Amino acid sequence: MTSAKTPKLAAYELLQFAALAVPPLALAERFARLLSDVRGRDDTAYWLAVASSVAYVTSCALLVWVPLKYHVLRGRRLKAKRWRPTMLAYLLLCTLPSFAIIIASSQVQVNAGVRLDHFAELPASLVILGLICVDLVERLRPCRLLGQSDNVDLGFELPGPVLTNLEAVSSISNTVHPNESRNGVPPDRRSAPPNNPDTPGRRTEPPAGRSAPITSRTPGPAYLHSSSRAFSGRLSFLGRSDARSELFVDCFLFWLDTVELVRVAGEPAVFYSAWVYPVLILAFLSSLRAVLAPHGPFSSTAGVALQDFPFLVTRVSLLAVFGPVTPVLFPLKNALVSLTFFYFTYMTRMKIFKRHSMF
Repeated sequence: MTSAKTPKLAAYELLQFAALAVPPLALAERFARLLSDVRGRDDTAYWLAVASSVAYVTSCALLVWVPLKYHVLRGRRLKAKRWRPTMLAYLLLCTLPSFAIIIASSQVQVNAGVRLDHFAELPASLVILGLICVDLVERLRPCRLLGQSDNVDLGFELPGPVLTNLEAVSSISNTVHPNESRNGVPPDRRSAPPNNPDTPGRRTEPPAGRSAPITSRTPGPAYLHSSSRAFSGRLSFLGRSDARSELFVDCFLFWLDTVELVRVAGEPAVFYSAWVYPVLILAFLSSLRAVLAPHGPFSSTAGVALQDFPFLVTRVSLLAVFGPVTPVLFPLKNALVSLTFFYFTYMTRMKIFKRHSMF
């Protein structure tokens, strides 16, 4: 077992280190070429910027990344369940400097009065790809890469109780014997001791006014959620699924909205204006959601506060100033997510929304 875990751990650590080093080095090299072109093919400025980026990555790796990974893997002092120290370190060491280099590239060209490079697709394709890789590795760590998977291997808890099935329970009035009196005690056994649940052969009835608990001892006709998705028949192979493959889908969907906003920052009209500041700053703030554990108790609130509501305001402003630089689908998604979150989380607690009706 130890020999099988060692290559897996080495592959994970190499992938995360590559995601940490490649984006700052690639962006710094492109920024160095931009400085060289602006200054008239100045090789000194080029090599100075490249050397600074190499020194920065080396210092961060030796002084911060390696000690942090050592303490996290050894479980010393940084054994956290509701947040991920590795994601926080990556965001501060890689994502934040990468966005700073993009903003610096925009301002250098604006101040020089030239438009040589607007870094088209590089931030969204390289920086966010590194974020996805690090996030994906952190989610895959508790999972096995060989054999079948189950829900325990996912490494996160579901946000609430899950009902596996529903079982029909008869009402209390139907369980009363006809010879019993109104208070539920037979006339010839009024002095009998109460039912003891620990005594074998006795069955405890639920008290009046309370509903019987939902049990899952025998399968019922209705299912709210089922962990097994078995399907019998000739097409049973089409109904198979694995939680590990769904984890990849969930990770990419988690970053899809941020990718689109970072892509907007690469548009020439936005890149060479002051709007590049709020766009990239909000993109970085939205990436802080990855510090929290997936499907944790604060994931929904962080998603609305750091992503959907700020993105909605920013995208509506961008559409008003620059026109259709972003699809209308994304601000519509931000608006619907924000409204439904506030409605179902806070407004339904008011008295006016607590009325029992068919809706």
